[in-house]
Amino acid sequence: MAVLIRTLVYATLFIGFVLVYLPAQVLSSAGIGKPERLGVVQFAGMFICAVGAVIAVWCILAFALEGRGTPAPFDPPRKLVMRGPYRFVRNPMYLGAGLALAGAALFYESASLLAYTAGFLLLMHLFVVLYEEPALRRSFGEEYENYCRRVRRWLPKVRRGN
Repeated sequence: MAVLIRTLVYATLFIGFVLVYLPAQVLSSAGIGKPERLGVVQFAGMFICAVGAVIAVWCILAFALEGRGTPAPFDPPRKLVMRGPYRFVRNPMYLGAGLALAGAALFYESASLLAYTAGFLLLMHLFVVLYEEPALRRSFGEEYENYCRRVRRWLPKVRRGN
């Protein structure tokens, strides 16, 4: 139960700051407010945002329930998480967050929020390559190496049927 509480606190702070507060600042500084009416573009944006949010929450729960840790670098999982969305790609949480941001950019029709999304994804890629993957190799060794051979970093493997 304690790990679930720690995970929810961290996730709330991360989501609140990186996926709500900072994007709101980007929109505000660009002078962008709520759309005057909801059209196809806004509904598509809401759908993409919702899909991204579901993926991110699924990942957060997987960290707590399977990994017995949090997504925070200072309180990482005790066990390598390879189930749920982690079966398809090694970094689905960042992809889910990126989808949520891209959906918001579409909803607001905001190029500045789309640029923020690109910057977020670039920073997450650098974080993964420079910090996260080396830390996981040190923590989980051969188990992580085998996982890396089976599951790609960002894009799922396409399986060709015969």
